[in-house]
Amino acid sequence: MLLSKTSEYALQALIYLAAQPSGEPVLSRDISDYLRVPGQYLAKILQVLAKRGVLDSYKGRGGGFVLRPGAEQMNILEVVEMVEGAPFGQGCVLGLKACADETACPVHYAWKPLKAQVVDLLGKQTIGSMAEAVRAGRYRIHLPGGNELQLRALPGRDVHPG
Repeated sequence: MLLSKTSEYALQALIYLAAQPSGEPVLSRDISDYLRVPGQYLAKILQVLAKRGVLDSYKGRGGGFVLRPGAEQMNILEVVEMVEGAPFGQGCVLGLKACADETACPVHYAWKPLKAQVVDLLGKQTIGSMAEAVRAGRYRIHLPGGNELQLRALPGRDVHPG
């Protein structure tokens, strides 16, 4: 709703990767199949995250993507700004070109404090804390088609919580 599909897919993929056994590469195809998102689109997003230092990318047999150490400490806001390339919430909620206190749109003053709360919330939620909630079974991301993101074994791999 507030986030673009690019941001949604990036966050879902990062949570998925963070919930997997540490250090084991996961193919972008496996991630896109599980999340039911377009494979080529997700692969481009994952490459952006790799170029920005969030993921390591390995080619060839046994290759795939792995979270770099410390990446689980990133918060939602950092990820969104990384993939979007612009600060979150800087534009007008109605999409008007000129919207500021001096040239306010009809919802500017009502949205401004809500936007501050949203930015604060997004800045507090880390990839690692969301992945931990998934691993512990306290949280599931419901995806299109009734699929839920929760810890599961990939083909040929065992899953060990923690």
